[in-house]
Amino acid sequence: MTREEIRNRVIDCLAGKVTCKSFTEAVTDYLEGNLSVLDWVRFQMHLGLCLGCRLYLRQMKLTIRAMGTLPEKPIPADVRAELIRRFRNWKNP
Repeated sequence: MTREEIRNRVIDCLAGKVTCKSFTEAVTDYLEGNLSVLDWVRFQMHLGLCLGCRLYLRQMKLTIRAMGTLPEKPIPADVRAELIRRFRNWKNP
């Protein structure tokens, strides 16, 4: 067995054949620090190999940051109703 084959087997074993779907399902646990050590390693391995998942993780972090800047009080009822009306009719001007 060549060095490259051994390397690939180790990566497959550690990464656990993580799919993008399982990655996205684990993002919340990852961000909250709730992954086991092995799952964290697998998550990191997939993250290092997948640009799409790196972008997804970045998007989730930005969303969390943006949500933290929202005002605590709700928007007025009339403004909310107008936004909903516009949203429902955005394709039907």
